[in-house]
Amino acid sequence: MKLSDFLTRELDGRGIVATNRDVLLKEFFKDPTKYIRGKGALNEMQASGRYLSMERALKGELIFDEDIRKLCDKGVNNLPGWSLAAAEVTATVHNSTKHFLDAAAEEARKPTTTIEPIKMEGVYESVHNARWCHVVEVPGGEGTGMEVKEGKPKQSWTYKAVGESLEKDDGVQQSRAPRPRLMVLTSEKGRAVLVGEGLSKLIPDCYVNCEVERVWQIVKGDLTELFSSRPGTYFEPKRRVLIGTPGFGNSLAADSYLLYQLLHYDSELLPVVVHCFVGGVKAYVFDKTTETVTRYMDKSMMIKFVKELSWRGMKGYIIYELGGRLDIPSPCLPPEEWGMLVAATPETTSYIHWVSEKRAVRIIMNCPDESDVKAMCVWKKRNQPV
Repeated sequence: MKLSDFLTRELDGRGIVATNRDVLLKEFFKDPTKYIRGKGALNEMQASGRYLSMERALKGELIFDEDIRKLCDKGVNNLPGWSLAAAEVTATVHNSTKHFLDAAAEEARKPTTTIEPIKMEGVYESVHNARWCHVVEVPGGEGTGMEVKEGKPKQSWTYKAVGESLEKDDGVQQSRAPRPRLMVLTSEKGRAVLVGEGLSKLIPDCYVNCEVERVWQIVKGDLTELFSSRPGTYFEPKRRVLIGTPGFGNSLAADSYLLYQLLHYDSELLPVVVHCFVGGVKAYVFDKTTETVTRYMDKSMMIKFVKELSWRGMKGYIIYELGGRLDIPSPCLPPEEWGMLVAATPETTSYIHWVSEKRAVRIIMNCPDESDVKAMCVWKKRNQPV
């Protein structure tokens, strides 16, 4: 991302001058005062949640790349080499890099056991046929109230392009229909969410606010670009990493909503969707042509199967929800011509090497605001007596 794109989105273009218009954010973080002279604009930018998330991720990436170069200069260029490296060599890298490489080496040493994939009855229908409801804002005697409505809203949110990303466009004239504050998808079997490192539970509702919808609109744009490329030409779809914001933590329901929308995407163009979580140990392969779901509890078997699909010319999309601070997305994913999104929390940095290698583009997600939280409460209390 360029600095000018970030300033346009966060400060309505304040701070953009001819000398910094084409500067990458990665270069800006090395010396912010070199590119933004005005203290007011700089301080306002540095106080934003998105800035803090982006700064943490990019600085972590720079540190990791620097450490890897040091190790390569000393002849350490793979995990076995790291495991055998002398203490004075391993001491030259930062603790974050050391923890990452130690975890990767430990994972590589674990004996592999074959766990056969399992067909999951009713899961495809549960996700694909999830029921829509929404919460709308309605004027009342004491200001704006909220009501729960059945089905999809007649109007959703509108977005505009800002640099290489999308932002909600509040300037577009809406219809007279009640304005949606929150959309809710409810599935029969529920959706899996992480509640700790390696732990998950099922909850029935998937909350969709304007930020969650924005993530889908960005991914849909990537797919449109992919499938609009001329036949016979190679085009690599964008890889994405979705990062939550400090104070809220993760990506809300974006991964579950993304799965739902991808299942409704043209099945001839995109016949396969894979949802990985709990460190990639659990992977659900959704086959849209047969409307079936296969659960893999063996990461290597899932990767092998996905590669076979790619070799047969099938295209797909992978949603990978990081399972903890030491969860490392496989460098084998995604296959060529497949899209992939890694959902991460601001605290995790294990995805940094994958982002660098795959040239993944970040999506920074805003926290739910006060009205979003109020709408969630209204939804949860919908069946309680007034």
